[in-house]
Amino acid sequence: MRSRRPRAGWSSLVLVVALATGLTSCGGGGESDDHRVTPVRSATPVPGTGAPNVPAGPTATAPPEPVVAGELARDLNTPWGVAVLPDRDALVSSRDTGTITRFGPGTVPPVPVGTVPGSVHRGEGGLLGIAVSPRFATDHFLYAYLTTDRDNRIVRMTYVPGQPLGQPEVLLDGIPAGSNHNGGRIAFGPDGMLYAGTGEAGRKEAAQDKSSLGGKILRLTPEGRPAPGNPFPNSPVWSLGHRNVQGLAWDSTGRLWASEFGQDTWDELNLIRSGANYGWPEVEGAGDRPEYMNPVAQWATDDASPSGIAILGDVVYLAGLKGERLWRAPITGSTVGEPKAYFQGRYGRLRTVVAVGGELWLVTNTTDGRGTPRKGDDRILRLVLS
Repeated sequence: MRSRRPRAGWSSLVLVVALATGLTSCGGGGESDDHRVTPVRSATPVPGTGAPNVPAGPTATAPPEPVVAGELARDLNTPWGVAVLPDRDALVSSRDTGTITRFGPGTVPPVPVGTVPGSVHRGEGGLLGIAVSPRFATDHFLYAYLTTDRDNRIVRMTYVPGQPLGQPEVLLDGIPAGSNHNGGRIAFGPDGMLYAGTGEAGRKEAAQDKSSLGGKILRLTPEGRPAPGNPFPNSPVWSLGHRNVQGLAWDSTGRLWASEFGQDTWDELNLIRSGANYGWPEVEGAGDRPEYMNPVAQWATDDASPSGIAILGDVVYLAGLKGERLWRAPITGSTVGEPKAYFQGRYGRLRTVVAVGGELWLVTNTTDGRGTPRKGDDRILRLVLS
């Protein structure tokens, strides 16, 4: 159940923005302006960094508008993670079936490439995030985050087009698993390290326990060991106090941003700092407590339930499941400007958004058991920025 509420005292540091959002695609149509979106404003330094949490201000040029330019794939079963290949084709994972499919401009229609053994679908678990090695052209490694019958784990295998997937090599196991709150996003950062967002699997206390891999963002070497420079000795933990992290992306300065599911009240967009504590379960949303990091922005859970995020041109794009919309928020200093919503209700639940060159690929997720599939679902949409 969702029951946590933000603690009293935070409201003096935030500004509730009334949004006028446009439903922008190939056509028009308005949305209501009653969405609760709260960019968090604070003049005090970000704890542990000395960096100011810079208030958002007007940008010199308004960010471009995302417009649907076509479909790259359709009739997919519970698509979850996307990994872009060097030739701009991509791989997509199926949460429920454990299969991986290749799609893209060079692969029409999509082609199944194999099944990852050991993946077990239960609730929100199964085959989740995937990522290709930064040295894929030479090592051909594909990484996956999956739920087994006893845990969540990160594996890697070889993928050579036209050949079967290689046998998975376990890099990290023992990540708590449950019917929900499994996290699952993995991505390589600009430092060449592998980052993973995990959930607390319904055991709230795990998020504050540094010895647990649940409710964390992890940072690993490509071989699965704790990365050099991690804040806690011999630990893969990069940050803690998370409820369920499912979005990871980096801006032009190399800073990590993450989306996080709230419980009843606030979903979050966070700017991630090494060793920082983001407060769950003591705080949901902004808590104005110096020991915990405030989110950069927060959404009412009905309006977001965020999964994947992408950053393109220092603008954050956030895919909403329950909110059934794509949020756009320009980065301004250490926070974001006024968020704007697109495609509300038009394509159903949205699971993942990825930046590919100068465009976005958006993954729908109406076949995940909580949506209402339509003919052709699920699909991957190609968005251009007008």
